[in-house]
Amino acid sequence: MKRAIEMLQVLPDLVQVDGNKCPKISLPCEAIVKGDSKVQEISAASILAKTARDAELYALDIQYPQYGFAKHKGYPTPYHLEMLSMHGVSDVHRRSYAPVRVLLSNT
Repeated sequence: MKRAIEMLQVLPDLVQVDGNKCPKISLPCEAIVKGDSKVQEISAASILAKTARDAELYALDIQYPQYGFAKHKGYPTPYHLEMLSMHGVSDVHRRSYAPVRVLLSNT
């Protein structure tokens, strides 16, 4: 989020974040718990982000069908964790994700 904000061509007067913590940025920021149900702009951004994420995971599912990315969409479901455990860590798995860190520390 911080990188995305820092790359904006037009800086906002206020950054509104869905959640209870603001990123460490130099702009005024407001954290709004359940912001996606309270602020239309946050709701729209959430829809766009999930749509982009899903498209990326559908593409990754074609490249790495054994992980079932299209099925779990990156959420830590039992199926996701089972596939990760069964097939190990791929190049696209986020190293900061706790189950990935555990698997990497065991190798």
